[in-house]
Amino acid sequence: MNDGPLTLMAVHAHPDDEATGTGGILARYAAEGVRTVLVTCTDGSCGDGPGGVKPGDPGHDPAAVARMRRQELESSCEILKISDLEMLDYGDSGMMGWPGNDAPGAFWQTPVEEGAARLAELLRHYRPDVLVTYDENGFYGHPDHIQANRITMAALAMTELTPKVYWTTMPRSAMQRFGEVLREFGEDMPEPDPAETAAPAEIGLPDEEITTWVDTAAYGGQKFDALAAHASQGENIFFLKMGQERFTELMGVETFVRVRDTTDAPVPENDLFAGLR
Repeated sequence: MNDGPLTLMAVHAHPDDEATGTGGILARYAAEGVRTVLVTCTDGSCGDGPGGVKPGDPGHDPAAVARMRRQELESSCEILKISDLEMLDYGDSGMMGWPGNDAPGAFWQTPVEEGAARLAELLRHYRPDVLVTYDENGFYGHPDHIQANRITMAALAMTELTPKVYWTTMPRSAMQRFGEVLREFGEDMPEPDPAETAAPAEIGLPDEEITTWVDTAAYGGQKFDALAAHASQGENIFFLKMGQERFTELMGVETFVRVRDTTDAPVPENDLFAGLR
């Protein structure tokens, strides 16, 4: 058991990822007195520009997009009551197969050892009790998400720290429910481009393989508002279309796979800090 202040660190790829996958836990644990640290690895410059202009189209200014998304990220952190924001500011690599994958300074092009060394410094500084990032496939095959997993696990190996480590995931039952809600709102589950993302069947895990189910419904409003703070990317954030109540109904439990642990807390568990308090 830990008698001192507890710390949660979440390592994400882009501005807005913190709200989508972990907004609930960041808000919940902050409310419980946990120090919450967000590490955002890229500048988000491959996001939409003003008016929804896409990367590579006339009028898309990556530097301006990065500045705008930094401001949105800071607003999201205020809403979620995140204690500390650290930005590694690597270039956004875009989706798998995009030209940005090969751009100088892109996160995808950064040697894992380099990114890991920088993250290891942050690990030593904040000494998290719980560390959260994506799985080895970056949840859905995004190169920057995959790289975030790689540098996180490599950084941890560079230290003597032994936090509980979790990878974000989604139960397959929730994927089915998500498809039903999409159809309810007149949307279709997008057909994945094999060059860019994993097939839906490869996303998430069977329910019985998920180790950790955290109820964050009480913080659904904060999570929704944090997503809404990333207004420039609104076209890509379907969840905002359904309103806060339906959003919380669908997204009120955040799920994880525990991949490293020294507490022997039994699973399934409903608290990332089980065994630590």
